[in-house]
Amino acid sequence: MLSAITRHVVFRVLFFLPDPRRKAVDRWLRGRDEYRKLHAADWLLVSWGKSGRTWLRVMLSRFYQIRFDLGEEHTLLGFDNLHKLNSGIPKVFFTHGNYVRDYTGNDYDTKIDYHGKKVVFLARDPRDVAVSQYFQWQYRMRPHKKWLNDYPEHDSEVSIYEFMMNPEVGLPRVINYFNGWLRGIPDIGDVLVIRYEDMRREPGLALASILEFTGMPATDEQIKNAVDFAAYENLKKMEAGKSTFSFWRSGWRLVPGDKSNPDSFKVRRGKVGGYRDYFSDEELQAINAMVDRDLLPQLGYTQAEQSAAPPTTASVSSSQA
Repeated sequence: MLSAITRHVVFRVLFFLPDPRRKAVDRWLRGRDEYRKLHAADWLLVSWGKSGRTWLRVMLSRFYQIRFDLGEEHTLLGFDNLHKLNSGIPKVFFTHGNYVRDYTGNDYDTKIDYHGKKVVFLARDPRDVAVSQYFQWQYRMRPHKKWLNDYPEHDSEVSIYEFMMNPEVGLPRVINYFNGWLRGIPDIGDVLVIRYEDMRREPGLALASILEFTGMPATDEQIKNAVDFAAYENLKKMEAGKSTFSFWRSGWRLVPGDKSNPDSFKVRRGKVGGYRDYFSDEELQAINAMVDRDLLPQLGYTQAEQSAAPPTTASVSSSQA
């Protein structure tokens, strides 16, 4: 909280600077905060936005709540907040990894900043990610965040296909992000790759794999409880305020932008392959061609990989990469 206040004060003081300079200062301050947290964390959950991170966060929050008997109040896991309640609960840093390099100055494709940390990398079909990001930009993203990360200006008219093909914010950027992390695995060491599609198919297996990887194996009963609690329909009810359960201090994460508009919900559709519903056959051909041409093949999202057996949740170390 203090870091956010500091950024706000500095940003107001430097309002007279040119736009690029103000943006650089803001990103540097955010990077410094990220760098501090990633080195203090026991493990990291890294993902691009709209990859299922909130769903996974809810499952983890519920697991730690019942594993450490935290009572009936539901608190959404956020870095060290649950660790402060019980020191046995790890400090977990949820990050997109957007700003660290603005602080350290390291290149995009190197992940040396994360060396020696346990990293869970959550991947999702980049086409579904880009579509979900479009609705995030349109209905939920705040104007300052759009400016800071070079998204189209607030209230600008951009079609979903234009957004998808935009190299700065759409599918090309998501592909570049995935490729950067895949290439960077040798810089890190211990990485567990979790695909959203596998988590949708077998959420218990994905959660158990993460807990095993991070040093806290769970019982079958604990896993089932966490998975049932974080079920899609339950999350939708939580966000709409129709559930008996809610998360204390969940902030913006589980609040719809407009309760009358389902596309403004954080928990929107969660559909695997749902991107196909928004484009013509000709547009889909161009979108799929980009994935086949540009995305590294380890994640199972290209047509060639999907014709073979898709990969499943797996631990990847620097010796395996």
